[in-house]
Amino acid sequence: MTDYIGYEVLTQAAMRGVVREALRMAEPECQTPGEHHFYVTFRTRAPGVQIADYLVERFPEDMTIVIQHQFWDLEVHEDHFEIILKFSGVPQHLRIPYTAITQFVDPSVSFGLSFETKSESGGERMVSPVGTGNPAPHRQPEESVEAPEAGTVVNLDAFRRK
Repeated sequence: MTDYIGYEVLTQAAMRGVVREALRMAEPECQTPGEHHFYVTFRTRAPGVQIADYLVERFPEDMTIVIQHQFWDLEVHEDHFEIILKFSGVPQHLRIPYTAITQFVDPSVSFGLSFETKSESGGERMVSPVGTGNPAPHRQPEESVEAPEAGTVVNLDAFRRK
């Protein structure tokens, strides 16, 4: 049967709205509320992404940023967000459209979303909301890390403060 309504597109847009609203809660003071912190994985070469060339070279496909303690000038817009993060001690401005995001995880509450992306061959790959998320290993709040392979399960206890 043909889906004339486009439920999959609507669902993806609604999930991206969750990301936007979570980021808005950190925007006014450039501080995440309570113990919340976010792992945002995005496609570095997606349309509209603006990051330093050396970061694209280092992360040619996907990159995970951690929004927790040290971030500046967070601006949340309807179709993208902008933020300044430090990489090896050097501040960098990033502009990330929500359509470039492949994963959003808040390990403080075991929440995560994964998004549908186009594969290299142009085919669709369906990914849905996840209950516990799959965050990348946490090195330092200001250091970016590569995201795990799709389907990788990571124990969140390793990321929780004791």
